Amino acid sequence: MSSNFAPLKNDTFIKALLRQETEYTPLWLMRQAGRYLPEYRATRKDAGSFMSLAKNPDFATEVTLQPIDRFGLDAAILFSDILTVPDAMGLGLYFEEGEGPKFERSLKDEKDVHALKVPEAGSLQYVFDAVTKIRTALDGRVPLIGFAGSPWTLACYMVEGRGSRDFHTVKTMMYKRPDLMDHILRTNADAIASYLNAQIDAGAQAVMIFDSWGGALADGAYQRFSLSYMKDIVSKLQKEKDGVRIPAIVFTKGGGLWLDQIADIGADAVGLDWTVNLGKARAQVGHKVALQGNLDPAVLFADPDQVRQQAINALEAYGKPAANYGHVFNLGHGISQFTPIESVSTLVETVHEHSRKMRQPSA
Repeated sequence: MSSNFAPLKNDTFIKALLRQETEYTPLWLMRQAGRYLPEYRATRKDAGSFMSLAKNPDFATEVTLQPIDRFGLDAAILFSDILTVPDAMGLGLYFEEGEGPKFERSLKDEKDVHALKVPEAGSLQYVFDAVTKIRTALDGRVPLIGFAGSPWTLACYMVEGRGSRDFHTVKTMMYKRPDLMDHILRTNADAIASYLNAQIDAGAQAVMIFDSWGGALADGAYQRFSLSYMKDIVSKLQKEKDGVRIPAIVFTKGGGLWLDQIADIGADAVGLDWTVNLGKARAQVGHKVALQGNLDPAVLFADPDQVRQQAINALEAYGKPAANYGHVFNLGHGISQFTPIESVSTLVETVHEHSRKMRQPSA
């Protein structure tokens, strides 16, 4: 199927993930299709609800392309949600205005946990249809990223029934009944590996695993209940499609402490949040993986000159580009809905312009 797609015109993002030389540092933003864009808010209003937006391939295509049309970004990311997988497992995902995602049925006891199964084929077809439609609409302009939540991050929502500040319920289960937690995580890992491979079959040119809540775990628990399951998923991913490499990125928010271990699980790139120094991270991982990140999203609330300087600081912190190293510029987490559009324009222009200068031979 993917051989029918237009050839890729801008492969800078893919090259950086594979640690190949690039003319400049590529850039995309986590949650780049979102509420900070007036055109997104208009489409969201037309759709009627977030789930109507996410489950309609036409709407999903429209909002995925909006930031690509507006800014000179180097990758598009599928418009969807990490919780589509547990929703397809029958937990009943819904969104309350101003309160974030919730599940109608959480995993409260042993019976609930043992009833959990990998989603049936076809239950997530709307996602794969959206991937193909977006890839076609992009017409080779930039690559398309597919994604999923990590097994642990999904488990947090599935057990708590919603977002949490202290993860009391899910951590109680993890320590009290690690057998139940393992059943959830194993089921999630199997589902996510299949889900990401199906996105690759549908047209995704890179994939990313978001471990948003891995940083809430203690040392030891992180390796046991999050990292090991992500490693399993990465080992099962298609490494190429139609003879073309499909890079994989893993991102644990708050995972800087475990950078060495994350870099060892077999992914092509590791995402970093804003607590990590890019230069130190580069020295730490060497040629093992590319790095993605890691500007604090709050920087984008500053004046344009300050945004520009902070972007330059991040590029300089990473250091001069060199063979066998790769850097994809991104935020340390998702862009805020209150971000001024002008800040994003300034960021994109600065990263492209300054990173080109950094590649020029020294006088």
